Amino acid sequence: MPKRVDHDERRRHIAAALLTIAEQRGLQHASMREVAAAAGVSVRLLQYYFTTKDELVLAALGFLTAELDARFRRRIRELGSPPEPRDVVYATLLAVLPTDPESVRLTRTYAAFYSLVLVEPHLVKDGTPQPDGLERFLAGQLRAAQEAGVARAGLDPDLTAAGLLAMTNGLGSSVLGGQRDAQEAVRVLRYHLDGLFV
Repeated sequence: MPKRVDHDERRRHIAAALLTIAEQRGLQHASMREVAAAAGVSVRLLQYYFTTKDELVLAALGFLTAELDARFRRRIRELGSPPEPRDVVYATLLAVLPTDPESVRLTRTYAAFYSLVLVEPHLVKDGTPQPDGLERFLAGQLRAAQEAGVARAGLDPDLTAAGLLAMTNGLGSSVLGGQRDAQEAVRVLRYHLDGLFV
């Protein structure tokens, strides 16, 4: 009897091969042939699932986003119930910083994707949902903190969330680039959060 193929699992497996290449050496020069070899499949089979490299890159980004979302959810669950908004904001931003092997891998892989977008901007002509969704989530937590009287009343939750996420991404790049270590990045993040909450 022929073995039943799990097509979703095969797509994830191929996308994971691309993400590994992205983390290790970037995406600009990764060919379909190289991804197929890394996934242990033929180029023809890879193209059955992903017709073009762009299609593969965007699918892989979706899987990467789902992985980061799972990391956020895990960190927030660890806070207990119900968590305080400040703790949720801190845990979420800390999950983005490259402070452990998993987050270093995620940050390096996202950096590879953004580097590719610099030379191939058509890949995100409609934007990417993950940063926008994360900003909205953080803004919601900041609003909840304001309503609870534990965040400064005058701050703009949307602008503050965008700034916090941009700062955290910049801190992540500075850790990967060797400008500061993870502990120093966490110290910078805590300092800025201390200025928002009362």
